Amino acid sequence: MPSTDTSILILAAGKGTRMHSALAKVLHRAGGRPLIEHVLRACQPLKPAQILAVVGHQAADVAAVVTAFAGQTVLQQPQRGTGHALQVARRAIRRSAKFAIVLPGDAPLLRTATLAALLDAHRRGDAAATILAAELDDPTDYGRIVRDSEGRVQAIVEEKAATPEQRAIREVNSSIYCFTLEKLWPCLAALRPANVHRELYLTDAISLLRARNERVLAQLAADPREILGCNTRASLALVDRIFRARKAAELMDAGVTIYLPETVLIDPEVTAGEDTIIEPGVQLLGKTRIGARCRIHTGAVLQDMCVEDDAEILPHSVMVSSRLGANTIVGPFARLRPGADIRAGARIGNFVEVKKSVVHEGSKAPHLAYIGDSTIGRDSNIGAGTITCNYDGTSKHPTTIGNRVFIGSNATLVAPVRVGDGAYVAAGSTITDNVPPDALAIARGRQSNKPGWAAARRRALKSANRDKGRAPKSAARPARKKSPKRRSKPKPRLRVKSHRR
Repeated sequence: MPSTDTSILILAAGKGTRMHSALAKVLHRAGGRPLIEHVLRACQPLKPAQILAVVGHQAADVAAVVTAFAGQTVLQQPQRGTGHALQVARRAIRRSAKFAIVLPGDAPLLRTATLAALLDAHRRGDAAATILAAELDDPTDYGRIVRDSEGRVQAIVEEKAATPEQRAIREVNSSIYCFTLEKLWPCLAALRPANVHRELYLTDAISLLRARNERVLAQLAADPREILGCNTRASLALVDRIFRARKAAELMDAGVTIYLPETVLIDPEVTAGEDTIIEPGVQLLGKTRIGARCRIHTGAVLQDMCVEDDAEILPHSVMVSSRLGANTIVGPFARLRPGADIRAGARIGNFVEVKKSVVHEGSKAPHLAYIGDSTIGRDSNIGAGTITCNYDGTSKHPTTIGNRVFIGSNATLVAPVRVGDGAYVAAGSTITDNVPPDALAIARGRQSNKPGWAAARRRALKSANRDKGRAPKSAARPARKKSPKRRSKPKPRLRVKSHRR
């Protein structure tokens, strides 16, 4: 039922210091969306008189998300607590509004049905304030809700001030409220910063309402996880895991098989047809749409993809903003960049990259190719190592390959160029001119054979190696450097004279 007498107020001014981040807390993402976007989506179906967000830290960025969902913003500067946020917002709340739902911008698991039940309980109970409560197995760090004998809220007791009996209470305050505005405003005006932070707290307004004998009620959330906020990275991860589990369960209920769903990452707007199989470690992101009887193998990443029936995506392929026709096979380790259009029955193989190109029915590029800014006709074959050279350093140019064309391995097609129907391009060719239909294009150096050259070369290498390995004799023992010989004067010969007597 439209809630035209109700304003929704989202508190989104804080930085979130425990996140230890330069990014405003409500802009962190869980389940594929910013936290505040989840809150806005939960509020919209109520059709309230207005959705108003109190912004502060990174106000312009937060406001951009809010206005995209027809919300309005009001700036809280400086930020002096939740009570102060409502004082700042008062001037922007429509006079026709009788009630206000107040909720934090970091409670992304909250559902529309829960907010509707809160508003309905508030109206039926004729209350000044109604608190959304939850029963937790571990209520540590939450304010406990203490009820009176009639079930109304007597007090909200913070854990530090609670008695042992009060700490045993499992019903906690979610910081999500519905107020009757005419009863709230006087209490807001009476708030005083009587705390160490010198801030104005909305919980103090609840105490003031009770002191004035106003009716304060509590409405239990059906699922206690809905009240979870994201104050730390750990809580952000927990909330994200819950979103992913919800989405996986939704697809499995619709007839999709997901192996090890806890390992799969699926964004909220993803769809998949019956009997599709999703293997472990797959990421389906953005607005990806998958048909029936498809198989997405381990490690594949698809973002904003359209995949028609009976397609198969082999392991570790990455695809963005492209289209796969029926009965196509892509991968493993293939990459489709934005604008790739792979028609029915085509095959894109391992380590093939396709960008802004159309590959028509029955054609295939099985190995190690780059296809950019190209159109490939029907039943053509692109050999391994083929490259379309689409960029000249300044502009991109198209390559057009006709039907039933055979491109040999390691061919280079320098765009702009056309290859006609039925033509062949010889392996290793660099094609710079158009190829007529049914022609053979060869663009490479002419081969010449030299008989016996290889055998002679091997003999020469063997001989050189043998000589290199043979050490000279002088190498075994270093030769001593001999000093030049000096010629000595010949000694005079002694002649022995015999004396005959």
